[in-house]
Amino acid sequence: MNTASRSLLLLFLSSCFSLMAQQKQLTPYEKGNGNQTATYEETIAYYEVLAKSFESISMKTMGLTDSGEPLHIVTYNPEKKFDFNTLQKEKAIILINNGIHPGEPDGIDATMLLFRDLASGKIAAPKNTVIVTIPIYNIGGALNRNATSRVNQNGPEEFGFRGNARNYDLNRDFIKSDTRNARSFAEIFQLVYPDVFIDNHVSNGADYQYTLTYIATHYQKLGGKAGSYFNNEMYPSILKDLQSKKIEPVPYVNIYNKTPENGFAKNMETARFSTGYASLFNSFGAMVETHMLKKYSDRVKVTYEYMLSTLRYTDNNYQTLKKIRKETLEAYKPNEKYTVEWVIDSAKVTQIPFLGYEGKYKPSDVSGKPRLYYDRTKPFRKMIPHYEIYKPKKQVSIPEYYVIPKQWWNVIDLLKLNNIEMKRLQQDSLITVESYRIADYKTGNSAFEGHYSHYNTNVTTTTVAQKFKKGDYLIPTQQKNVKFLLETLEPEAVDSYFNWNFFDAILQQKEYYSPYVFEDVAKQLLIDNPELKKALDEKRKNDPKFESSGDAQLDWVYRNSKYYEKSHMQYPVYRIIK
Repeated sequence: MNTASRSLLLLFLSSCFSLMAQQKQLTPYEKGNGNQTATYEETIAYYEVLAKSFESISMKTMGLTDSGEPLHIVTYNPEKKFDFNTLQKEKAIILINNGIHPGEPDGIDATMLLFRDLASGKIAAPKNTVIVTIPIYNIGGALNRNATSRVNQNGPEEFGFRGNARNYDLNRDFIKSDTRNARSFAEIFQLVYPDVFIDNHVSNGADYQYTLTYIATHYQKLGGKAGSYFNNEMYPSILKDLQSKKIEPVPYVNIYNKTPENGFAKNMETARFSTGYASLFNSFGAMVETHMLKKYSDRVKVTYEYMLSTLRYTDNNYQTLKKIRKETLEAYKPNEKYTVEWVIDSAKVTQIPFLGYEGKYKPSDVSGKPRLYYDRTKPFRKMIPHYEIYKPKKQVSIPEYYVIPKQWWNVIDLLKLNNIEMKRLQQDSLITVESYRIADYKTGNSAFEGHYSHYNTNVTTTTVAQKFKKGDYLIPTQQKNVKFLLETLEPEAVDSYFNWNFFDAILQQKEYYSPYVFEDVAKQLLIDNPELKKALDEKRKNDPKFESSGDAQLDWVYRNSKYYEKSHMQYPVYRIIK
């Protein structure tokens, strides 16, 4: 074989190997017909291929999920460094969560494309940003694959199920962590400690022209400098970049079975949701919500472009993001007010442009009753009301410390899981604290995510000298995860551990009395305590129902006596005020 022939052969073989490598790097989505999404097994196998093919990609096995399978994190860093302690100091970090609802798989496929394109050089590598993804968070739901459970959705052909292996909606579990998924997620989040967080979804609800809607973390929820920066600088820039790509985004259309023209409200995500959880750590978060009725290939494309726009902004502004995130902690000092419950300020409404379809009603072919439908032959652009401003409904003063008795290990374990700094008392101690008693609460009548949770909780506050034991936990609020403490330990917070039933044992009275015995004791109590007798008479006079019930009056005397157990309705987390 002469030199020319040998050169041609080498060139041919090189081309073949290059073509084989490119074929190997095609995602399962690209190998399909544009309306198919990768299975769990295909997704993990593909990232394993990327990790073997590119030194800039690392794949790591993390904690277990309810399915028995472990979560993974895949990290892209063009500098090939993967120590998060170092990366947090030097670069911005974006965490992308996919497949929390595996019937909404757009992000699963889009993120594989993004990682491949970054690693292969198809798109320019970021200089100041590292990207981490959880390939599929709800593994149990992804394994429960079907073609029917998303009846409202236009593709893909098959997909996973919303509930996880134990039928939990994982996007209601972040703060309460009933699932192994959520506990493993907390470990990942604290390890990565992202500056920016993206959770990819598909919407439900109305019909309209947009392919991409979004739930940006509410700036009032972020609070401080982070909230102002996110609302006024960061997010408008990301949306503007999307528009430059001919992608029109709009806030998540938060309505059901009615038309959007009457307006809708911006979400205020509490800590049960992924972005609400991320906001507790001053992470700039957003849920991508592509529109269920648009083609799957179009939804994957806009999800990809959203992540890319976020990456570009983050890379160009990484120092500002990290600086503002740190400075936001200055807003959470002892004695400052913190809002634990928000309500829409309906007096403050803005107008936003909206690209919709005309909504009409016609007789239902099923019931004969009026039913809503959208006429896609009549698109419109008009200004509609958008309620995005909230006002505090309930606030607390930030204490200097919380004190938790060691027997409440279930709560203490979750605090540790979320990197809460705490120390243990070295000896029995008498400490002056603020003490809460549960004055009132309501409980849901239907099961919700494994709970009959509480709401409209109210407490009364007293200052007492309380005895604590050696080994009880003293928790300072001057730490970077202070918002997590406030949202979980303040019982009036919407997603507090009290409202999620962690402290329900205190709601049950353990000791009682026999009325025929206690009658004589109560008589003597009223003789010995004229002030108690006066208070009883006053209540009789002002409450006819109480006055007509002998049992109620006897019980009132019991509850206001030294015989009534102190632990009943006593919230066992205490506050030290500076």
